[in-house]
Amino acid sequence: MVFRGITNISLDDKGRIGIPSRYRDIVRGLCEGNVVLTIDPHQPCLQMFPLPDWEKLQEKLLNLPPLQPGNRRLQRLLLGHASDQKMDGNGRVSVAPILRDYAKIEKGVTLLGQGRWFELWSDSVWEAQCTRWIEEERASDEGMSEALQAFTY
Repeated sequence: MVFRGITNISLDDKGRIGIPSRYRDIVRGLCEGNVVLTIDPHQPCLQMFPLPDWEKLQEKLLNLPPLQPGNRRLQRLLLGHASDQKMDGNGRVSVAPILRDYAKIEKGVTLLGQGRWFELWSDSVWEAQCTRWIEEERASDEGMSEALQAFTY
């Protein structure tokens, strides 16, 4: 199972998004429609995980040494913003107001498959960020990291 690609969807008046039909059966099969939404602490977007994948991430977060400030910060941000949701019979998932505010999601939403999870972006924020990344890549003289240099398929 891999979630990939970009889909433009809309937030309805009740604060719900519809999971695209091509993913609905996968999400139901993986987790009976139970997902967790949280913030991305590095970007103004949300992350949506099938519950089993979230539980693996949550376990890793909980096992981080709590006395290190960076670990506690990440735990507070990801766990503190986590919102358990269940996909309804029409394939919709509620997005809590605090999460919508964080990601500046009002109506248009870009759903971005990231392998085992999704990112949810405000359409306008996604377009601006994507343009910025492309410009940075074109202007970059840093070269590729060692990991990218060794990457083959």
